[in-house]
Amino acid sequence: MNIPSRGNNDFDAIVIGAGFSGLYMLHRLREAGFHTRVFETGDGVGGVWYWNRYPGARCDSESIYYNYTFSEELLQEWTWSSRYPEQPEILRYLNYVADKFDLRRDIQFQTRVTAAHYDEDNHRWRITLKDGTQVSATYFISGVGCLSAANIPKFKGLDTFQGKWYHTGHWPQDEKVVFKGKRVGVIGNGSSGVQSIPVIAKEAGHLTVFQRTPQYTIPARNHPYDPAFIRQTKETYSQIIPQLHESWAGFPIAPSPRSALDDSPEVRHQVYETAWEKGGFFLTYTYNDLTINEASNETAAAFIRSKIRETVHNPEVAEKLVPHYYFGTKRPILDTHYYETYNRENVTLVDVKAAPIVEITPKGIRTTEAEYELDILVFATGYDGMTGPLLKIDIRGKNGLTLKEKWANGGHVQTYLGLANAGFPNFFMITGPESPSVLANMPLAIEQHVDWIGDCLQYLRGHGVCEIEATPEAEQAWSKHCKEVADTTLYPKADSWYTGANIAGKPRSFLIYLGGFGVYRNICLDVASKGYEGFSLVTSPKTVS
Repeated sequence: MNIPSRGNNDFDAIVIGAGFSGLYMLHRLREAGFHTRVFETGDGVGGVWYWNRYPGARCDSESIYYNYTFSEELLQEWTWSSRYPEQPEILRYLNYVADKFDLRRDIQFQTRVTAAHYDEDNHRWRITLKDGTQVSATYFISGVGCLSAANIPKFKGLDTFQGKWYHTGHWPQDEKVVFKGKRVGVIGNGSSGVQSIPVIAKEAGHLTVFQRTPQYTIPARNHPYDPAFIRQTKETYSQIIPQLHESWAGFPIAPSPRSALDDSPEVRHQVYETAWEKGGFFLTYTYNDLTINEASNETAAAFIRSKIRETVHNPEVAEKLVPHYYFGTKRPILDTHYYETYNRENVTLVDVKAAPIVEITPKGIRTTEAEYELDILVFATGYDGMTGPLLKIDIRGKNGLTLKEKWANGGHVQTYLGLANAGFPNFFMITGPESPSVLANMPLAIEQHVDWIGDCLQYLRGHGVCEIEATPEAEQAWSKHCKEVADTTLYPKADSWYTGANIAGKPRSFLIYLGGFGVYRNICLDVASKGYEGFSLVTSPKTVS
């Protein structure tokens, strides 16, 4: 199939976002000869790592696996400094990638995509930018990520606050936020809260943490990498990659074949203790039924509760920090001295489930029980996850159907493989809803999606296909399968951003595929090997404008 020549604003593919997804998608398509343009809201590459510059921001996947694997040369050239690198180092890595593969020349920064409408007559996407510019492409690819739509709760009176306020997901790029001697309030204790609270506490005059739901967090035990370990990892990475591909979550760690109930309490305690000392997510791999068996889950939950009570000196504060839901069913969190922070004299914990926030006042925060005067307010309130970033864009498929209407504003999400949607031809989502996405090693999950999309587009070009669209039947079957798998676990039973519970009024549904990354990858490969089974392919193009 010959690709017709385009005008300056006409492309083969348009990609939104210049994070891990957009950078590799651009490289992959450009290498295959597709005229591609990336639009990025920020003024630099990095995606989530460009925006999340809050104090203490760091990766909670081990760095040696939190990188691209498509280039052996890149794997050998780049060296991580520590087990869990901080945000500046990850951003340096992504800038290094952009430089190495000369990606910036096809990225348009400080450009927001506001709308994308499918032109059925010409099999093209008509895309509108915030400044009114219109561009078009045969393929429209979302690399906006799962966590890029910041959630700022609509508290009464925020506009009256006389101090400064920030959201962890949109931290100032050029301003250094100074906490020294200040009265600081942090609302929220998800991952960004757990990471930032200990760092802010060391500098602030006084820190007040407003907590709605306590978290299970596990020590990261971060440490610099030994040069010999890095050398060995680089020498054996070709053997590591297949392990990553076949694993449940994209890490070369296999869960124990045993149930937590197979061991005596004494043996089980020692297993947990060993994992706790290792740090990282090793505790989640100690037994094979922690997320499917309530009794087994309780053994791990009780162990972590005991650690909280041992660490926090004030018993009343400790009990406020003790969670009472299934361990692991909210986003797993790694911490560095999080619980120890509550032993500091300049830190106060406020339980806003017991005493809800009534309003933001000019001087601070008023709950049903007290008013707290603050100079700085930090929202660590997370994101409208999974669907939020996509629904912020006016995406319209066949017959003018919007993605928001199709998904009933997030209440009835159906996709095919988390990659495509019936009624939205030539539109692909990288790590979209109903893919393993955030419960897998994200760079690896992104790479798998990008490679699948790249192979697909080359197949379409080679077979004279102008339009590919998921069938409603395949979409319904995939969504049904996702729900059936999720319902065999404890995940849907927790209120979390996984289910949309953190967004007021958002319908509840569990939008992550829990069958495992390795299983999912093989399903996608099988679909492709069967000529893109579950997709409708149009091979008789009409006149292309």
